[in-house]
Amino acid sequence: MINLISSKLIYRPIKQVFDFISMPENDFQWQYGTLKSAQVSEGGVRVGAFFRSVGHFMGHRIQGTYEVTDYEPNKKYGFKSLSGPLHSQTVYTFELAGGGTKVNISTQAVAANLFQSDEGILEKKLKKQLKENLELLKDILEQSKIIEMESNPAL
Repeated sequence: MINLISSKLIYRPIKQVFDFISMPENDFQWQYGTLKSAQVSEGGVRVGAFFRSVGHFMGHRIQGTYEVTDYEPNKKYGFKSLSGPLHSQTVYTFELAGGGTKVNISTQAVAANLFQSDEGILEKKLKKQLKENLELLKDILEQSKIIEMESNPAL
């Protein structure tokens, strides 16, 4: 079992960070390797909703279906894989910190047969990707603040 835990402080309001992360359609903007992701169930994002993601990882094209397991606006968002080469459970929590939003991420994963590499190598690659994803997320959301401030100097 691979356990990944990380966090990142993003200088944006909790609502904006939560809303961006909890919309599967945004995944391709901040998750390296994700080509597209979209909700496939009716209604809004909620516990029990489903989304599908297509991407590539370690030279393999991967597709997975996920079920939202936790959804507490501005507090917690989680999902688990229902299909795909990586069986995983991910939970994001959000808290006010240092004038911004601290995003905490916890993922547990087990590789299926597609990844014939050593679990230690896989874990190292996943940790690196998680760190890069969080940095990109921070850059995107904080850049949106700069754009807002330039277009509305009253902010």
